[in-house]
Amino acid sequence: MAKTGRPKKEIDVEVFEKLCGIMCTEEEIAGFFECSVDTIERFCKDQYGATFAETYKTYSAAGKISLRRAQFKLAQKSAAMAIFLGKNYLGQTDHVDIQDDTALQKLDEILKDVRENAIQQETE
Repeated sequence: MAKTGRPKKEIDVEVFEKLCGIMCTEEEIAGFFECSVDTIERFCKDQYGATFAETYKTYSAAGKISLRRAQFKLAQKSAAMAIFLGKNYLGQTDHVDIQDDTALQKLDEILKDVRENAIQQETE
């Protein structure tokens, strides 16, 4: 008996894993292989016995490590990158010390006027 239907889409395992390694999305991977996202899901189930999300988590880890390595290397030359990494990984923040309290005094005056007007309107 002859098989009917569309021929099975061939997905190169090595290329798939490399695309995950550079953190391509499922849609991008499907686009690369010219197939649907459902086909990618089926491929992962057949090849790895897991969902795309589970498979992706495994193979994208190398890409995250590589990216982090590049960021730390760049931080040695770029103050902006060093600041970014400090804020995101070390919880560092920018602290602005306000010496001039003119704006606060003006706000207090406005609030005082608003309160006085409210009291005056209540008595009328």
